[in-house]
Amino acid sequence: MDSPEGGAALPNREKALAVAELSGQGHRTSDLLEAAGLARSSYHYALAHPKAPTRPELRPRVAEIFGRLPNGVGHRQIAMELRAVDGARVADKTVLKMMNEMGLRCGIRRETDYHRYNSYKGVVGKTFENVLGRDFAADGPWQKMGTDVTEFKLSFGRAYLAPVYDFGSKEIVAWSVSERPDLAQQEEMLKMLVEAKPEGASPILHSDMGWQYQHAAYVGALSDNGFTQSMSRKGNCLDNGATEQVFGHLKDEFFRGRDWSDFESFKADLEAYIDHWNHVRRQVKLKGLTPVEFREQALRAAA
Repeated sequence: MDSPEGGAALPNREKALAVAELSGQGHRTSDLLEAAGLARSSYHYALAHPKAPTRPELRPRVAEIFGRLPNGVGHRQIAMELRAVDGARVADKTVLKMMNEMGLRCGIRRETDYHRYNSYKGVVGKTFENVLGRDFAADGPWQKMGTDVTEFKLSFGRAYLAPVYDFGSKEIVAWSVSERPDLAQQEEMLKMLVEAKPEGASPILHSDMGWQYQHAAYVGALSDNGFTQSMSRKGNCLDNGATEQVFGHLKDEFFRGRDWSDFESFKADLEAYIDHWNHVRRQVKLKGLTPVEFREQALRAAA
């Protein structure tokens, strides 16, 4: 319904409520309306037509989905979940409007360099050319992948995550969480990676020039299992930008503002978040699918 002024419904409700409150304290309504730039007809219309909440039937689900992560969930993820799971017809901007009305705020990603761990020690083993050349696009899973190590500073000390990220499915396909960024961590991650690799796949695995990626055991494990190794140029973090971006999302959604008193509880919570990333967290670039859903569909189609 339009207002008497011919504009959108309730364009000045906040002003009208303020005027009504102040007029009840002895101020002249006409003076308040003049100060607010509000016509008397608009004032009475706004008070007579209280604003209804947006899509109230969806609010419980919006609150539930938002509360899945300690730092909240963005409106696009909530909208994709509502469409995919609930069958709701709802636009992204409608969900954002609902969240604003409900007071739900998801922190915006900061331009902070979260990746503080540097494993570069010069040429200590075998290095490889940059096969990807910053072309991270992949139309399916197990084609192009990235790996790196990121550090978490906690009350009990430090912890390190070494994942492998699939650029096509957006899935974290293998990982190791450790108190030390050593070769044992890489061996644990590689074991998980090799066990997960589909038969016949020959992916490119990209990394920086860290010492562990030059190590003979690491190089040999990849070569023996059908991986093509690729490396960023020295001192050029953009060459591994796709994996760095995952660390940014992970630390904003899971880590920011939190702390743990012991390694085992931190590891359990981080691995639970990785499971959420793979199985629950829907992505716009996957057309609303989760990474696992996308990977399973792609592999079935290719079979």
